[in-house]
Amino acid sequence: MFKKLTISIAAFLLIWVASVTAVTAQDVAPLNSDAASGDSLLLAAGEAASRDEFRSLDENVQDLKKEVLDLNRDLFLLEEELLFPANSQVAFFISMDVGEYFDLDSVNLKIDGKEVSNYLYTNREVKALLRGGVHRVHMGNLKVGEHELVAVFTGEGPHIRDYRRGATLNFSKGIGAKYIELKISDRVEKQQPEFVINEWE
Repeated sequence: MFKKLTISIAAFLLIWVASVTAVTAQDVAPLNSDAASGDSLLLAAGEAASRDEFRSLDENVQDLKKEVLDLNRDLFLLEEELLFPANSQVAFFISMDVGEYFDLDSVNLKIDGKEVSNYLYTNREVKALLRGGVHRVHMGNLKVGEHELVAVFTGEGPHIRDYRRGATLNFSKGIGAKYIELKISDRVEKQQPEFVINEWE
């Protein structure tokens, strides 16, 4: 009888332990779920904060780049003013019109017999000129008085042949900046390129 009572008590204890374990598991499960949910919220908040911080940092970098570019531009203008004062400044520009009879390769400039520029053009630069662009090929200083400019244009002319042509201009440099345009255009009636030099005041 004692053995049966012991078995009954043991069975009761097993049933009670099982029930307590089940209840405990049910209580713990929501806690684990809540903890996981809390971790997810914290992770999402952290990612959002990181994105905002990165966006703010990127904006600061872009602002800094703009300030650097503006500073470089101001320094460049200041350098030009110091190196090429307005009272002695002279600048030469290249432009093209149509370009059907001449494919520009290079331009050589001499002032008063001294070479001041020998510029070799890329295909991209030539296309930019044909679209209406203007290239400053040289800037320097000249004394007041009479001067001679000799420009030599080299490239590919009509019938895909090498072409070399010179143009000369005698000009007067007064007080103040002087600008000279070397323009390449087509002479349709002769099917030849034409090289014209214009003075700007």
